[in-house]
Amino acid sequence: MNLELDVQIALDSPGLPDDRQLHRWATAALAGGCREQATELVIRMVNEVESEALNTTYRHKQGPTNVLSFPAQMPADIPVNLLGDIVICAPLVMQEAVTQGKPPEAHWAHLVVHGVLHLLGYDHGNDSQARDMEELETRILADLGYPDPYGDVIES
Repeated sequence: MNLELDVQIALDSPGLPDDRQLHRWATAALAGGCREQATELVIRMVNEVESEALNTTYRHKQGPTNVLSFPAQMPADIPVNLLGDIVICAPLVMQEAVTQGKPPEAHWAHLVVHGVLHLLGYDHGNDSQARDMEELETRILADLGYPDPYGDVIES
């Protein structure tokens, strides 16, 4: 899998994953989602203000969210392999990891995999889709050495 990854860091925050980790997680998600062709992808790490603005504008939902996926919509006559953009709210990811009792790295990996799968067309709009997507995420994360992101979550 040939992945060209553009990482954008739009905040100053400790504990962000490095480019190598992001590339590894995105590549695993692309392979797990059966994407075999060369791909370009953007991962942008943002604060709550930017996440909330995007969530309000594009999903019509209030408040920041942990991950948003924006599939590329390129004209057919432009030969690029841009899959799309993933926007991750770094402070929210760190807060969720603590609240849910998860290692931050595992939670970051899960959200990158989740975002990439959305770009590949996977969804969780109904129970069947959610079950299929969660099973795929769990398998990809297990292959990366991370625990089941849906198992034994500690809610406070």
